[in-house]
Parts: sequence; C-alpha cells; structure tokens
Amino acid sequence: MPKLTLSEIGLRAGIWQGVLTGTDAMPSLECVHNGQTLPGLTLQPRPEGGFVVQAPIPASVLSEGVQVFLIRDAASQTALAFFTLIAGAAAGDDLRAEVALLRAELELLKHSFRKTLSPPTAKD
Repeated sequence: MPKLTLSEIGLRAGIWQGVLTGTDAMPSLECVHNGQTLPGLTLQPRPEGGFVVQAPIPASVLSEGVQVFLIRDAASQTALAFFTLIAGAAAGDDLRAEVALLRAELELLKHSFRKTLSPPTAKD
C-alpha cells in the first residue's frame, strides 16, 4: 500500500483544503469530528498528480471551545491530518489570541502616534 501524505493548504470560507499525494487511485477519505463523520468531503484530481481534498465544516459543529477535526483514510482508519478551531471563551486564554489582540492594539497605537506626530499641513 502506498504511503499517503496529506499537506494542509488551509481553511478559508468554512472549507478546509489539503493536497493528498502518494496515490493516483481515488482514495476514500473522511473528515471526523467528535467521532462523527462529517458530510461533503471531496477529492479532485490535480494535473501534476495527487488530489485536492476539500472538507466543508458545517456551522452546526462549531461551538465555544476547541474543536478538533481529523482527516483519515476510511478504509484503513489511518489518520492523515488534523486541524483545530478555537472559538469563544477558550480563545481568550489562548496565547495566539493574546498575540493577535496585542498586535491589533499596537497597530491602533502606532496609527494614533503617527497622526499626533505628523507635521501640520498648509491647511492647518
């Protein structure tokens, strides 16, 4: 059996995407959340080989806290990739959320200081 590799492209507009390599035969994959297989996972062949994997994330499974999604080979139950989504109160304690908030606040401060320190124009 060939070694399947699933590389993450990312999450955009509620659809997780990845690139599956290691086979030219159409595999059977599934996206699992809390032990339940989510509907709608698709595979599209790529001209250069492999497949683009798209897994839509239904709004019904999104809730506060950390949600983990697993992409696996349905036949062998082998995990190929996973991704997490963090929302709500749990996000407030997450270091990445804190860093993003600090960056946003820093941008506001930089904008304010630049506005305050900019030289007056001829209209002033």
